[in-house]
Amino acid sequence: MRFKRKLFINVSFVMSLFFAWFVIHTIIILVDGLNDEVANVDVAVVLGNKVELDGVPSDRLKARLDKAIELFEDGYFPLILVSGGVGKEGYDEAEIMKDYLQQNDVPSEAILVDSDGYNSFRTAQNTKEIISDMNVESVLVISQYFHITRTKLAFRKLGFRHIYSAHADYVESRDIYSTIREFPAYYKYLLK
Repeated sequence: MRFKRKLFINVSFVMSLFFAWFVIHTIIILVDGLNDEVANVDVAVVLGNKVELDGVPSDRLKARLDKAIELFEDGYFPLILVSGGVGKEGYDEAEIMKDYLQQNDVPSEAILVDSDGYNSFRTAQNTKEIISDMNVESVLVISQYFHITRTKLAFRKLGFRHIYSAHADYVESRDIYSTIREFPAYYKYLLK
């Protein structure tokens, strides 16, 4: 009986520590993501997201692109790299993103396209390859607030030193799930 009680206390203690770690980490992710670090940079990288069945960007993706347009118009960067893959809807996210930017008066010569950005780490890898011949020293990543910390980690792991961020002005109930998912995803990237 004493063994079971001691085991219960030890397991409870470990679970409490893990829960506290999860809560603290999640708060850090939220604070980091909601506090934009906007600066004049060489290129902005907009991470892809769902394209609707009719071929238009989802509201979440539009919000990311609208943030890029706003900051581009304010003169924070001369280039926008759009990154995404082909989703289950069958559309190339990056090409849809490029079209949306052009429809909103971003010149085509200011847009770089990465159609192989299937996840944040791959986007960072592709960005490094795409800009390897350019004199790029700084990037600004644009995504949802809960996604910023992990995205910056991916870019840091690939040697980017000057990484700034801005979050899309869009919140939905799905963000609760997405925020919880960021906890294990961050540590997966940390161990890459």
